[in-house]
Amino acid sequence: MKRPFIRQISAYALCAAVCGFLVINTAGCASSGKPTSSNPGKKSLGTGASFNDGEDGFQVPPFKKQAEGPGLLYIEGGMTVIGVLTQLSPHDPNPYFVRTVSVASFFIDEAAVTNIVYREYLDDLQKNDADEVYDAALPDEEVWVRALAFNDSLVKNYLRHPGFSFYPVVGVSWEQAEEFCKWRTNRVNQLIAENAGDKYDADDLDEDGALPVESGLAVAAYRLPTEAEWEHVARGMTVHATDIVESSQRIYAWDGLALREKEGPHKGKFAANFKRGPGNYKGVAGENDSNGATCAVFDYPPNEWGAYIGRGNVREWVYDLYRPLSSQDVEDFNPVRRDDTLDLASGYDTKNNASLIDNNVRVIKGCSWKDCGYWLQISTRRFLDKTESDAMTGFRCAMTSVSRMTE
Repeated sequence: MKRPFIRQISAYALCAAVCGFLVINTAGCASSGKPTSSNPGKKSLGTGASFNDGEDGFQVPPFKKQAEGPGLLYIEGGMTVIGVLTQLSPHDPNPYFVRTVSVASFFIDEAAVTNIVYREYLDDLQKNDADEVYDAALPDEEVWVRALAFNDSLVKNYLRHPGFSFYPVVGVSWEQAEEFCKWRTNRVNQLIAENAGDKYDADDLDEDGALPVESGLAVAAYRLPTEAEWEHVARGMTVHATDIVESSQRIYAWDGLALREKEGPHKGKFAANFKRGPGNYKGVAGENDSNGATCAVFDYPPNEWGAYIGRGNVREWVYDLYRPLSSQDVEDFNPVRRDDTLDLASGYDTKNNASLIDNNVRVIKGCSWKDCGYWLQISTRRFLDKTESDAMTGFRCAMTSVSRMTE
């Protein structure tokens, strides 16, 4: 009989082997003398049986830290506000509803997924998966094509040329972004297993060649952030207010109501990459501060969390199914809309083209290089069919903070 994974590995050795990955301390309340996840004691409180008593005993591996994947920021959870904070026009498509909610702590990419990371993904699929899997993951490079515009160089070069390596990948649908998250989870966990050297039996890894979750060493699953998580990060509200009320919330990903930097080395320059007016993507030659289309993901300043988010460039997919009144329907702790609960798709007349809302549309957040400044407001939201893509939409990954949930 195949022996359980934990019985064959020195978990201490594995912890040392994967120390190259970023970690989060979860010591918890060990000073109280009571058992914790990181200090479970020698015997079960339920049965009195000794832990790790030979191969037949219940194996409890040491657990002190959560493995964190590269490129992620730790975001402390707390109260935040969802819903549109301002309504600039009576014809505003976003209803004026604001609600206070709380989100648990989590991790998120410091910036949108870049072309170089997505090319790494494609390279791995091309080498290790069937042709149809690789083909399904390819971004639509034709999203730059316009009948009356000369974007030929972007069609041919944007994804593949080294000069665009750290620009955000575009032409990726919500479904493709979801598949990328799955691949990234598996790939990072495979690397953790490989870094463990000869301290494990390959036959005891899961079907993807990664460490099982019981080891406590595998990273949690990468996923798209929820809409509430995205807003929480974009506001950067760490110590700005003790009472979270509407008046204390940022409208933009920076302080104030102006679209230009108020101070520092970039004083007077636009604070984001967006369309300034009809036909104005770059400003006046010699004084412009934009690339015209997208720019590198690190070109504009990060917020208090260290996240490069909410400053235009590309809007981003999030996990939520789109409904106009989701901010009123969702739970007030870790809110998300997974399906059409309380707001059925049958209530929208798509057959007669009276509505575009169905169970295939997903929320996109933020402003792109081709959008006007209105969309820089953090709470604004739009939708796109999960199978579609364009030259304005990218994505980033998030990850649940397992350690903070188990302290």
